[in-house]
This record gives sequence, structure tokens and C-alpha cells, in this order.
Amino acid sequence: MDVRKQLGARIQKVRKAAGLSQEELALEAGLDRTYISHVERGTRNPTVIVLFKIAKALDTTPSKILDGLTL
Repeated sequence: MDVRKQLGARIQKVRKAAGLSQEELALEAGLDRTYISHVERGTRNPTVIVLFKIAKALDTTPSKILDGLTL
């Protein structure tokens, strides 16, 4: 599976476990909801800064989100 799709699936899994909607995550991370949707579908390649924002909003670390993803 493409690493962007793996990352998106991981973010979606953590978001749902946290009980957040895409809109709530976007608001907490200071991003647009449609951007979160694209990231979760693997159609956008988030920057390191965006990954940090998403991780902070999910009360986790970027390394925990990236752990186990493969190229």
C-alpha cells in the first residue's frame, strides 16, 4: 500500500479512537476539514509541520503516527 494511504489510514484510526470528527480535528489542528479528508484518503502528502499539527491535535506524537509505515 502507498505510504500516503497508510498514513491517512493511521490518522483516521487515531482520530476515530479519539472520538473526533474530521471537522473537529481540523479545527484543533488549525487546518481545513477538506485537507484532513484528503490526507486521510492518501491524496495529499502532508508536510512535517502539518504532521506535527495533526499529532498535537490528536494528543500523540508524529513518531507514534509514523511507526510501522513502510515504503
